[in-house]
Amino acid sequence: MKSLPQRKAGQAMVEYIIIVVVVAVAALVIFGLFGDTIQKKLGGAIDDLEGDSTGSDAVRSSTGYLQDAGETQSN
Repeated sequence: MKSLPQRKAGQAMVEYIIIVVVVAVAALVIFGLFGDTIQKKLGGAIDDLEGDSTGSDAVRSSTGYLQDAGETQSN
C-alpha cells in the first residue's frame, strides 16, 4: 500500500510534462502560421517607439550608451 502515493506523484509529473509539451507544440504552430504577421506588427511597434532621435540628447542608441559606459569604466 505504501507504493501507491509514489505512483500518483509520478503520474502527476507525467501529466504536467504532457501539458508543457502540448503548449510548446501549440506555440510553435501558432508562430509558424502567424510569424510574418507578428514580425511586421512588432517591427512597426518598435519603429513607432523609437521615434526621431535627431537633435535629442534624451534618446540615445544602445551602442552609444555602451560606448559611454565603457569610457567611464576605463577612466
